[in-house]
Amino acid sequence: MALVVIVYFDFFFEYLTSIMSGVRQATHSGSWYTDKGKELNKQLEEWLGAAELSHGPARAIIAPHAGYQYCGACAAYAYRQVSPHVVRRVFILGPSHHVRLAGCALSVFAKYRTPLYDLTIDEQIYAELAATRRFEWMRQAEDEDEHSIEMHLPYIAKVMEDFKSVVTIVPVLVGSLTAEREVEYGRLFARYLSDPRNLFVISSDFCHWGHRFRYTYYDRSWGEIHQSIQKLDRMAMDSIESLQPPAFLDHLKCYGNTICGRHPIGVLLQAVNHLDKSGQKMGLKFLKYAQSSQCRTMSDSSVSYAAASLVFE
Repeated sequence: MALVVIVYFDFFFEYLTSIMSGVRQATHSGSWYTDKGKELNKQLEEWLGAAELSHGPARAIIAPHAGYQYCGACAAYAYRQVSPHVVRRVFILGPSHHVRLAGCALSVFAKYRTPLYDLTIDEQIYAELAATRRFEWMRQAEDEDEHSIEMHLPYIAKVMEDFKSVVTIVPVLVGSLTAEREVEYGRLFARYLSDPRNLFVISSDFCHWGHRFRYTYYDRSWGEIHQSIQKLDRMAMDSIESLQPPAFLDHLKCYGNTICGRHPIGVLLQAVNHLDKSGQKMGLKFLKYAQSSQCRTMSDSSVSYAAASLVFE
């Protein structure tokens, strides 16, 4: 039986490598962030230099995916916790904004471009994931339309620049998962999370507030609107820091907080929960919080950003 499995996997791996080709273009460079390599490198260095190393080495991080003028400085607090000397593979779990998915999807590209250098997809891990038959494939146009994964690539390239010849990435587009499917994918990714050579990047912005987002929850007892939003996000962050999946689900059910990466976060929490049952202890801490603007009237709008790091204790 073992020989049959090995032969099947070898065949599957050869097939997979035959369909993966080309380079995904940095479609949001020049608009969401600069397409000039030297300028981008300088920005990232300044942001990382201003962030403190206080909760590392990170095995997983939560970081935003908006335009860098809004969230670049906040994201640095998560990436500052990464130890490039240890990491050899980066899983990037980003929410799908444009395509309806009931599960998760993989890329058909072989490389992802950044203004710094190209990042190579790990074909071996992709083959392992695809062999589970729990993953779909992104169309190339859908892949390049999505920003939730791309916005992390420059930071990954910068942090891993001294090891760019050996680091690989595993981009995964996460759909609108049921709670049961979050458990399923969490269990699947748990064995990869347990390997210190793997880093998980969980892509998520936090509260999207305003009429344009169809979300205007406001508790006046918490102060001005932006203070109410921060209180709401702090409750979400507390529930995530507890590393208890039901706590985060209860927050979302109670308040409807518009956290776009709630499903990638849910998958991470389920992976942690699976490892916790085997006796592995972990701690997650939020290190930075920011808002795109401070809402004071009901006609205002904003998006919140938060950076967190998960460590193994």
